[in-house]
Amino acid sequence: MSPEAPSAPRSLAEALRARDDASLAALLRSRPDLITPVPTDLTQLATRAGTRASVLRALERLDRFALQTAEALAVAPEPASYDTLLGLMAGDVRDDTVAAALPRAVATLREQALVWGDDERLRLVRTARELLAPSAQHPSPTGLGPSVQEATAGMSPGRIQEIVGAAGLASTHDSVSAAAGLTALFTDRKTMAALLAKAPEAAREVLSRLVWGPPYGQVTAEPAAHLRWLLDRGLLLPTAPGTVVLPREVALHLREGRAHREPEPLPPAVEPAGTHAPQIVDATAAGQAYTALATVEELLKDWDEGGPAVLRAGGLSVRDLKRTAVALDVPEPVAAFWVELAYAAGLLASDGEADERYAATPAYDEWLERPPAERWARLAEAWLAATRTPGVVGGRDAKDRTLSALGPGLDRSAAPEVRHRVLTLLAGLPHGAAPTAESVLARLRWERPLRGPQRDGDGADDLRSRLARWTLSEAELLGVTGRGALSAQGRALLGAPAAAPAAAPEPSGPGDKLPVHHRPAALHEPLSTTEQAVATAAAARLLAPLLPEPLDHVLLQADLTAVAPGPLRRPLADMLGVLADVESKGGATVYRFTPASVRRALDAGRAAADLHAFLTAHSRTPVPQPLAYLIDDVARKHGHLRVGAASAYVRCDDDALLNEILADKRAAALRLRRLAPTVLAAPTDPATLLEGLRAMGFAPAAESAEGDVLITRADAHRTPPRTAPEPVPDGPPPPDTTLLSAAIRAIRAGDLAATAPRKPSGSALAGGELPRTSSAETLATMQAAVLTGESLWIGYVNAEGTASQRVIAPIRVEGGFVTAYDHTADEVRTYPLHRVTGVAELAEE
Repeated sequence: MSPEAPSAPRSLAEALRARDDASLAALLRSRPDLITPVPTDLTQLATRAGTRASVLRALERLDRFALQTAEALAVAPEPASYDTLLGLMAGDVRDDTVAAALPRAVATLREQALVWGDDERLRLVRTARELLAPSAQHPSPTGLGPSVQEATAGMSPGRIQEIVGAAGLASTHDSVSAAAGLTALFTDRKTMAALLAKAPEAAREVLSRLVWGPPYGQVTAEPAAHLRWLLDRGLLLPTAPGTVVLPREVALHLREGRAHREPEPLPPAVEPAGTHAPQIVDATAAGQAYTALATVEELLKDWDEGGPAVLRAGGLSVRDLKRTAVALDVPEPVAAFWVELAYAAGLLASDGEADERYAATPAYDEWLERPPAERWARLAEAWLAATRTPGVVGGRDAKDRTLSALGPGLDRSAAPEVRHRVLTLLAGLPHGAAPTAESVLARLRWERPLRGPQRDGDGADDLRSRLARWTLSEAELLGVTGRGALSAQGRALLGAPAAAPAAAPEPSGPGDKLPVHHRPAALHEPLSTTEQAVATAAAARLLAPLLPEPLDHVLLQADLTAVAPGPLRRPLADMLGVLADVESKGGATVYRFTPASVRRALDAGRAAADLHAFLTAHSRTPVPQPLAYLIDDVARKHGHLRVGAASAYVRCDDDALLNEILADKRAAALRLRRLAPTVLAAPTDPATLLEGLRAMGFAPAAESAEGDVLITRADAHRTPPRTAPEPVPDGPPPPDTTLLSAAIRAIRAGDLAATAPRKPSGSALAGGELPRTSSAETLATMQAAVLTGESLWIGYVNAEGTASQRVIAPIRVEGGFVTAYDHTADEVRTYPLHRVTGVAELAEE
């Protein structure tokens, strides 16, 4: 082999030093933990890139084929040539698909700083090799066992020589050369084929059971003849009493050189389950978007006067979630989704009172005033970025406590990434194509195979798969998708360009290789805050013309109902919601007028004449006589009785009516007693007394201390201003361009200071460390550098006592300070001379 080229890197730090700024930026963008905080130089960056936590995070973000490539390098000799790696991945009979995909996988590993070195000397980062290499405690995903050298490390020299002789090799003078001889034998295809041809049939069956792993087996103290044949020739090697292992070299021969049984070079295609007309998809999604707005409004309107109580541990009780589900006419998991969505959008929160309850926030009133498309866009944007996961409501946390809606423990930091990726996969299909859920899950598992086991212990999908399933259902509920296909507003929400028509050509070949226009670069990463705001506004513009126009009228019917043939304008909807009860929802909403609903409108301060005028103005049909009679009848009785605080009292000018109340058996629980001919008192609070009398069929009105009728409004209760919950990040956030540029400049400058060649100095410390120079020598060297324009290497201790080394070009020395261009910071700075610990000149080169 030719000698190694002088430019070949000898360490990961040297390999990073040879990269350009664009390559370093790609590394730091994909592994943001490496610049938290910013390393002082490239050596520290390389050290950090090799730590266990950082390597684990990087491995978790590899796709299946890149991970398989890393696993193959972990079982290859170190360093390994590209040809050796290709043989492990593509086998003796080269798989062209694997061979074509391998350069990309190697480039990915290099970019992630998991592999370094040229194609003749590829090296896996040591920590990654320790994590992926096979061992008795940690079997390799390849199913391979230890090498002959590793398996024979603790074997007696005599036993090794016996194996060498039985295998037909000449005896050697030491165990190392004997193991090397066995390795050479097992890696020689022709010789191994001849040896295995002599093996008993039962022995070959044993090898076939172990070849794809696990490579370990059990033997008795007196093994059978076919096992003895394998043990004598080293085809099985003992690792512990009663345990044997198939050496890696033997397994690779039986596998025809392949490290993996099934290499997966290409991602599985996302298969469409059906295709619909784009117009139908967009219209269906818009209809569901309108339903989403109506559902959130209904939820918060139901909580206007104070919602459910907050549990002591936080969140909604199971009973309150059931009540909410009944009120919304949806299953409990769906009710949990709507509650959490409103919370994520900042529309509801706890009020913080002593008797803490959930209620709408002031932001809800602002949200109601916005156009419907903008209201939907706010909900969709909040959903896309939220880490709170309503799908886990009802499950158990690590301490076996039930997870409740709006409670703690619902954050799953991977949720935004999975949502974005699922929608991106949908955006890769032609407009109108709905994928099968299983093909989406298969694609996600290929892209992040280490993010979790394929199955949990109880048989449920792993977290990423469950998040993907929830994303598909939640996107449909919210109107991001329609009939399973991504809508136009859903594409805009991702920042994607307009989709190709559904008649576009289908992906050709394996791996879901779509045309370039189906894979916009913007979809590969989540959008920044500014980009997302632009995308959200674009989604709202696309949705607006698809939503129905609000109506200003209803159809009154003789059976005391009103039919709203579409969405109503807000003042009409609000007033009708007080005056009548919603009986059914759908394409048309049916409202029913009852004595209780009319009394509710009168309690809100409306007079009977106001109600008649309102109905006349907003009905396309004449006001039915039964409805007019109902309003007049309830109004005639309303306020006839007055309830105030005594503890509570009832007063009425008609003493016969009070006699009727006292004679009613249903009033016994109220414990009323007469104080005067027109006044009754009760030892209960006014609210309870009001409810009791209303249950008896009366229409009392609440009274203030001054004797005025109290007007109650449905939208009285709001929380103090609240901010929406912040998403819990999945590790450090990706750095923006400005931070990347500054970090790379600082790392380069620090590396220059650390690696700049210095002239030898008699005062230099051992190991090339910074010399300790006296104050006079430091001053003289600085002044000389000002005259010559040379750069110096200095040690500096700041006011906090932190020591650092810098490369500076002195400009001026006066008053105990040196003003210099600092190559490390890439700017002109001034340093006190008394904080400079030492100085040295840089070498000519």
